[in-house]
Amino acid sequence: MSETLRRTPLYETHVRSAARLVPFAGWEMPVQYTGVMAEAKAVREAVGLFDVSHMGRAYLDGAQATDFLDYLTVNDVQKLTDGQGQYSLMCYENGGVVDDIIIYRVHSERYTIIFNAGNRDKDLAWMREKLVDFTATLTDVSDETALIAVQGPKAIGLLGDVIAALPRFGIGETVFAGIAVTAARTGYTGEDGAELICPADQSAALWDALIAAGATACGLGARDALRLEAALPLYGHEMDETVNPYEARLGWVVKLDKTANFIGKEALQAVKADGPRRKCVGITLEGKAIPREGYLLFAPSSGGGREIGHITSGTFSPTIGRGVAMARIESAYAKIGTALEVEIRGARHAATVAPLPFYKNV
Repeated sequence: MSETLRRTPLYETHVRSAARLVPFAGWEMPVQYTGVMAEAKAVREAVGLFDVSHMGRAYLDGAQATDFLDYLTVNDVQKLTDGQGQYSLMCYENGGVVDDIIIYRVHSERYTIIFNAGNRDKDLAWMREKLVDFTATLTDVSDETALIAVQGPKAIGLLGDVIAALPRFGIGETVFAGIAVTAARTGYTGEDGAELICPADQSAALWDALIAAGATACGLGARDALRLEAALPLYGHEMDETVNPYEARLGWVVKLDKTANFIGKEALQAVKADGPRRKCVGITLEGKAIPREGYLLFAPSSGGGREIGHITSGTFSPTIGRGVAMARIESAYAKIGTALEVEIRGARHAATVAPLPFYKNV
């Protein structure tokens, strides 16, 4: 029996715009409109628009909301002030990653939490399981709201002064085209911009207003290429339940010295003390070869040629004009400039460990 795909509130808008729709994380989502190259160019040079309503959204309310999040996540939630957001991770006791999330503090007893589409049910169950000993309430608002990302160097100018006044990872309330939105100055492209939460039944009007204001509709193909250029991790690729934050190049998120105890702390203390066995690195290839997820990486033939890891995310970079990838490899080979080989359709190609990110704007 084929899987029944879920649809965002903007599904009919995508159909009307002749987007190419594909299955993604259990959803029917637009992968492209005019083409990945043109859409990526629009985001890098002007302003692009993404429907990311498939991602999970929940509110956490209560007197112990802050205490709960400090126990649930590896970052230091106590440091947040009203209107401030924080990238973080939920980990298992063994240090593996449940999911990466963004937490926004509205005030001391209310937080907005954004999490990955493919992990929505798992994340909600995990949070509810751990919440039982705390005075707080978790409310899933994913289906009654929409989430639209507006990204690019001209995005903030398009969105107006209220959003322009927000710092990076700041959150606030504003009105665009007569529609009340919650705006967070965050994104997943390596560009400045904001992500807008609005009522689901007003999302089509908001989308159309943003297009009319000059934004270019973009699909998941461009979004994935852009996030890879900026070396932004994706759950199920750079991290999962078998990968700890230090192996995923996310050790900076883990605050072992924060006051609160948190799930996975003991395991992560041990990883930091011993050093991770594997590391996430950048990979570039010579010539026209394009690295793809799952391709195996090997030490050079002169060094024995044994398998040392694999590509976690790879694509042709529209901005850089060559194949780029992130990979998880043995730590001994992770030094920038190390020569490796990647196997593509049975043939070995020269590869090099490269600095990350491949592209940086914000």
